[in-house]
Amino acid sequence: MTVQTGNIVIIMGVSGCGKSTIGQLLATELGWSFADADDFHSNANKTKMQRGEALTDSDRAPWLTSLRSSIQTWHNSNQPTVLACSALKASYRQQLQPSGIPIQWVYLHGSFEQIQARLTQRQQQDPQHFMPPQLLRSQFAALEEPKEGLRIEISRSPATIIHLIKADLNLL
Repeated sequence: MTVQTGNIVIIMGVSGCGKSTIGQLLATELGWSFADADDFHSNANKTKMQRGEALTDSDRAPWLTSLRSSIQTWHNSNQPTVLACSALKASYRQQLQPSGIPIQWVYLHGSFEQIQARLTQRQQQDPQHFMPPQLLRSQFAALEEPKEGLRIEISRSPATIIHLIKADLNLL
């Protein structure tokens, strides 16, 4: 299946799996727009996470609504976009999918230990990042691995991951 103009690719997975890095690289290679779902979080949500408190479904509801609205806008304006978004639960992915809009899902999968090491390194490089490593367990607890889309192991190089995504989407 070839991705058409206006389509959306969502790079998903737990915090620290590389969604933003891969999403930015893919968008740059394709000449598409890039958006990071973290930028859509309210200040209250970011503050809560900084305190080490996991977000609840009700905390996430306005965030998901805003993302869905943006997806609709990008599609309607024929703006192909790569979105980095955790989309941990199947219900979140359903909320993100406006009716009639094709979304290509890419799940970046890694072990708890791999991702914990990445988050620890990120915290050392950016101690102000709102997502502390101690919330990783709550992310894995909430994660409902998707049945749809492409699953890629994060142990691969970013270049290999980008190639696999482009091949799966017929964009080579």
